Amino acid sequence: MNLIHVPLFHGLNEEEIQSLLHCLHAIERTYKKGEVILAEGGITENIGIVLSGMAMISCGDVWGNNSLLGNVTPGSVFAEVYACIPGQPLLVNVSAAEDTTVLFMNVQRVLSTCTSACPFHARLAQNLLTVCAHKSLQLSQRMLHTRSKSIRGRLLSYFSDCAKQAGSPAFLIPYNRQQLADYLNVDRSALCNELSKMQKEGWITYKRNQITLKAVE
Repeated sequence: MNLIHVPLFHGLNEEEIQSLLHCLHAIERTYKKGEVILAEGGITENIGIVLSGMAMISCGDVWGNNSLLGNVTPGSVFAEVYACIPGQPLLVNVSAAEDTTVLFMNVQRVLSTCTSACPFHARLAQNLLTVCAHKSLQLSQRMLHTRSKSIRGRLLSYFSDCAKQAGSPAFLIPYNRQQLADYLNVDRSALCNELSKMQKEGWITYKRNQITLKAVE
């Protein structure tokens, strides 16, 4: 993808971005579907930007239960918080949901002025702060979606947010059924049963990842 459209580089032109990539020792890597990009317990000094494909951020407990925290689509950043805290082990796993290309950059070179004293480093640091704020908001949204004790309540909360963002009662979700169950922290079979009931009762229609809220039409 064209890096000029990446939020982290907002306000920078292509020449400035290319200069920054050199300063930040940027490196591009490709991962196959299912491959681990960053593992829980590891340490990273790099920020990752998904260039193509999609990554999933998840965490698990000692009993093998998995919880999906979110997805990372092209242009989005991940591992920025861990990279900003030297020596902080990752509490999550980042894996490729499909064949995925990632651009890694050294965070300390983002936060400190390089020897060339590039005038656009300050803009990059401001953009990084904005990205972190958006990530915090996304985690808050997930907390809102999972506050209901019922599966239907969690689904309706999530679908309502998706519809608002899409500006339409019809929208695509980025998760398959297992991923959606993990994101909402519910059992997959129970989630599928609830989706089926909601469709029969006229709340929604769905086909794979396409959801339509019927009650708001």
